[in-house]
Order: sequence, then C-alpha cells, then structure tokens
Amino acid sequence: MLRTLVIVLAAIAATGTTLSLLTSYRWYIRMWDFPRVALIVFAALALVLAIPVLAGWTRSLVVVAMLLVIGWQGLRIYPYTPLAKPEVAQAVISKENCISAFSFNVLQTNRDYARTISLIDREDPDIVLLLETDGPWEAALKPVIDRYPHRFSAPLDNLYGLIMLSRLPVEDAEITWLIDKETPSVFATLQTNGGSRFRYIGLHPRPPQPGEDTEKRDGEIAIAARHAKLTKLPVLAMGDFNDVAWSRTSQMFKRIGGYLDPRVGRGLYATFPANLPGLRWPLDHIFMSPDFTLLDMKVLENVGSDHLPVIAKVCLAPRAAKVLNDEPETPDADDHKDMHDAIRDGKEAAQKEGTASGGAPPPP
Repeated sequence: MLRTLVIVLAAIAATGTTLSLLTSYRWYIRMWDFPRVALIVFAALALVLAIPVLAGWTRSLVVVAMLLVIGWQGLRIYPYTPLAKPEVAQAVISKENCISAFSFNVLQTNRDYARTISLIDREDPDIVLLLETDGPWEAALKPVIDRYPHRFSAPLDNLYGLIMLSRLPVEDAEITWLIDKETPSVFATLQTNGGSRFRYIGLHPRPPQPGEDTEKRDGEIAIAARHAKLTKLPVLAMGDFNDVAWSRTSQMFKRIGGYLDPRVGRGLYATFPANLPGLRWPLDHIFMSPDFTLLDMKVLENVGSDHLPVIAKVCLAPRAAKVLNDEPETPDADDHKDMHDAIRDGKEAAQKEGTASGGAPPPP
C-alpha cells in the first residue's frame, strides 16, 4: 500500500513538473502552472517515504527525481517568499495620494451576499472590483454600490460578470471586451485625492479547463500588458487573471507592462481554492508600475466564495517610488514575441469559436 502511494505521489509530481516546462496553450498542460506548492508537497512526501519503503534502483530513481522536482519548483516559488528581496518598497510618501483597492471573485453561485457586503463595509476601499457578478449579485449589492459615486457594471450569468466601483474621481472608464465577447474587462483613468492621475485595469479572463485552452486568456493578458507599456500614466492592474504569478504569461505581462509585484519578497498571498489552506495558489493579482509604494497588502478571510478577497493600500509618488523600488525587469525579444503571438492566437481562437468581440481597450 505504501509502495503504491509513493509511486503515485512521485508520478504526479514528476509528470506535473515536466508538463509545466512545455510551451503550449493546451489546458491539460497549462493547468500544471498552478499547483507548484502542491507538487512540492507531493514530492517531499514521496521523497521521505521512498527511503524506508523502496529499495534498489527504484528508490534511487524516485529520490533523485523528487529532489529535482523540489529544486525546480522551489526556484519558481522562491521570489514569492520572505527569503527574497521585495521589489516594491513599503513606505508612506504622501497620504493624499494613498489609495486602497479591493478585488474579489465572489463566486456567482455563492448567494451569501451579506458576508461580502459586511467585508466591504469593514474594509471601506476606495476602489472595488467584483468578479462573477450576475443580476442577483448586482441587486443584492445595491447598498454598497449606491455609496460609490462612480459605478461600472456588466452583470452576466456566465461566471464573468464584473462590477467596478470608485470613490476616487474618474476621468474616463470603459468596460470593454478585449478578445472574447463573453469576458469583460475594465480600463479607467482615476485620480487620487491629491489629484495624481493613474490608469486602472481590471481583468478576468477564462481559466484553462476541459474544452478551454489558454489562447484567449493569454491574449487578454498580453493586451493589458501592451496597454500598460503604451500609457504614460502610472498603472494599477488587478483581478482574477486565472493565471499564477510565476507562469510564463504572467511574467511576460509583468516585463512588457513594466510592472512590479508587491508579493515578491513578502509571500504567496494565495487566494484559491479558499477551502484548501495548505495547497492554495495566487490567482488574484495586484500589479503596479514602479510609481507606487506599498502601505499594506492582505488576503482577507473566506466569505463564501472559492476565492479569497485581496486588498492593497498603495501610495502614488512617482519620484520617490522610483528611487525606493527596484527597477522593473526589461522585456527581451522572447517577451515581445510571446506578447504578439498571444494576441494573434487569442483573436484567432475567438474567431474560430464565434466569440470574437472586436473590442479594444480605450486609448492609453
């Protein structure tokens, strides 16, 4: 029995790690970008059990393979641990230019509206991004929505509805469909209370799952990266990207867009699945241009969704932040190729499926 368990754990860890190395849009390959923590756990268990349970070449093979798995997966996760150096400084520069931004995938089928309302009431963020919101969610959230002077909503019953709220001045905002007419995104120009302008991007592309490869997801993420690259304003990007921070696509997004990740050097800030504390991965993101410093960032408690909410308090102070923060990584030729390929392939996939939106983000 133990021998079978060791072999199964080792096979899952080795197969998942090997498939994660491949460049492909196939859902059954890209899904292995996600559970890197779980694969380390499986590999560690297999390694510990293999020594007393297995013998001969089988034990040697499992031990070596699991050490390689732990080493490789550990390298991918290392930046998102307190052992690494933070790339976003924690500092208050100018309180009138500090803002709080909240992002939460509510889970459309979760009808415990009161817990989400209570959480938003308690945190009282300046910007709210709610995902998977349908008509009943929009109706239930009316007391919250009515408190915010700027409201943008696309209620849908397909798990991709969106609500964005802001008490900060909004210069322009648009809900748009980047590639797929069934998955809205939001792009806006906001101002802090001190009058500093910045761009805000909210995303929720589709995840890799049976029948859904990642061309459209990667294309939407690539369009948002290009948008940030072209704008002259500071940028704050949030949402459930249905991708993890360490994937090839997210790293391309980060380099092309000139973003910094406040999780680097601080922790995973894992948000999904909410009911598996030890095996979660960071699916809900906050990226920022190097014009921001960080006050605080938290993953909040479970309020009935399969995701956990995230809130970040940041300060917009371009001159000081660019001194205090690390420089964003410079994109290379492969990043630019990946961006162009992802946008092209995402549009082609949407056209083949008959879901092409013909939309685009507003001018940066």
